[in-house]
Amino acid sequence: MSQEGFDKLVAELRQLENVELPRVREAIAEARDKGDLSENFEYHAAKREQSRLLGRIRFKQRVLENARVLDTSLLRRDGIGLLSRVEITNLANNARMSYTIVSPHEANLREGKISIKSPIAQALLNKKAGDVVAVRVPAGMLNLRIEKLSDATQ
Repeated sequence: MSQEGFDKLVAELRQLENVELPRVREAIAEARDKGDLSENFEYHAAKREQSRLLGRIRFKQRVLENARVLDTSLLRRDGIGLLSRVEITNLANNARMSYTIVSPHEANLREGKISIKSPIAQALLNKKAGDVVAVRVPAGMLNLRIEKLSDATQ
């Protein structure tokens, strides 16, 4: 994973542990003070929220335990790979797209980051600028031309 993705994950975990979880625990305490818990909707909703938050915290902790921050100086630069920024054109409609290929935990389409495990990234791996690749996606086949390739760390 990139250093940026690692730092973002650590920040999210701290937010969950130091802000969200105490807020939910306070809501549980307030709801408990209202009396009968068997019919107390606020109490049950707060407990469900606490359970959801604890699950997210555990998941993010496991991801961080197993994460490795990549040394970008060791990455191959002779073709598309992890942390490559690639500009492609869909040959069917001439739409241009720009993506950075990242680890699955960093993928975010709004930020233009696609998972290395996605069908498009898998088809682009080890290719070079000028190559045309056919990609099977859920909507059918796409023919993509690689216009430009650069290192995402630049």
